[in-house]
Amino acid sequence: MQQQSAEAQLPLSEVVEAHGHLIDSHIMERIFDAVVEAGGRFTVEQFAIGRTNSDPSFLRLRIDAPGQEEMERMMTALLALGCAPAETGEAELKEAERDRCAPEDFYSTTNQRTLVRHQGHWLEVRNQRMDAVIVVRGGIAECKRLRDVKAGDPIVTGMRGIRVIPEAKERDRDAFAFMSNEISSERQVETAVAQTVAIMRQVRKQGKRIIAVAGPVVVHTGGCAPLSSLIRNGWIDALLAGNALAVHDIESALLGTSLGVRTKDGRLEEHGHRNHMRAINAIYRAGGIAQAVASGILTSGVMYECVKAKLPFVLAGSLRDDGPLPEVITDMNQAQDAYAAELRNAGVVLCLSSMLHSIAVGNMLPGWVKIVCVDINPAVPTKVSDRGTGQAVGVVTDVGLFLTLLAERMQLDEEKSSIH
Repeated sequence: MQQQSAEAQLPLSEVVEAHGHLIDSHIMERIFDAVVEAGGRFTVEQFAIGRTNSDPSFLRLRIDAPGQEEMERMMTALLALGCAPAETGEAELKEAERDRCAPEDFYSTTNQRTLVRHQGHWLEVRNQRMDAVIVVRGGIAECKRLRDVKAGDPIVTGMRGIRVIPEAKERDRDAFAFMSNEISSERQVETAVAQTVAIMRQVRKQGKRIIAVAGPVVVHTGGCAPLSSLIRNGWIDALLAGNALAVHDIESALLGTSLGVRTKDGRLEEHGHRNHMRAINAIYRAGGIAQAVASGILTSGVMYECVKAKLPFVLAGSLRDDGPLPEVITDMNQAQDAYAAELRNAGVVLCLSSMLHSIAVGNMLPGWVKIVCVDINPAVPTKVSDRGTGQAVGVVTDVGLFLTLLAERMQLDEEKSSIH
């Protein structure tokens, strides 16, 4: 396959190679598009298609560019799609001159699995995430955020000696097959719930964690009871949220309202507008959420179940917070670190009606960790995906309904399993 071979040859040329499920994942057409959109040309020198579901395909491509700027733009795009120079050589390392300051030509990471060549060996990059630098030291390559860079850190620069391995679309239909980055209100909620259950069970078999990222809408839509059930029955391994989720969950447990609206009948409670402040005050008087549970003040709800199950939770603050609760981390750097710590070894993340926290978590995750993003507003899962988190799938529905069906399906499966 050749593009415009009769035209005059462009001055700059490079040969790149790519391995993987290039056709099934539509990567090959994206490679061609990236070259053309950058003003270059391509010639396919070799292409071999995998003959079985497990066999990768191979592509060798010569790309030509009219200038250095176009070539750099092409190579940056192609590297993210899994292409690497045929004669890649070693990754070039340059030391950071001072803290929080990388060399100007540092390589900025994607969330895809990445390898760097160092001293004749390909090193898999640890703690993979997008928008980071790669530090290589002592035979170990790892991602570091700019704020964590220290003077003297050997940082990967340029684009040589780097391989990115994009996540491939599965040829076989398994529990992950519906994770195809589709965002549609047409998908039946029951179907999405059944597939989410299958994924959660598969993740558990793999020894990985299930993380919930929840917003206060969970409380407003009646999702506290089913989310509490999932925590109580061991289906959630950590809860990541803001001050609002915890406040309104505790308000609901102590006073029967959420934002002053009665959870039983949806009617406005007289003077209910102050109930969330009364809830915060009650927790401060007790000394914290765990102390409120221990003293018998807090006896139900999501935060109660977290404490009883010794489930780790992280509450990240914001400018909008009232109070906030004693456990809320108001330093954003510390909150990011705490989130990242709980996301290690995650297999699937349930993002439950919390746009900002969902986007933040998506930015922290490597591309092979699946995200189920549930929100009544289709713009939320779209934003999560548009910001580079291609592994996210959107379920456009009421989060309370989704959680209710999810908890019921889990309970039903457990009952069937115990009978058999």
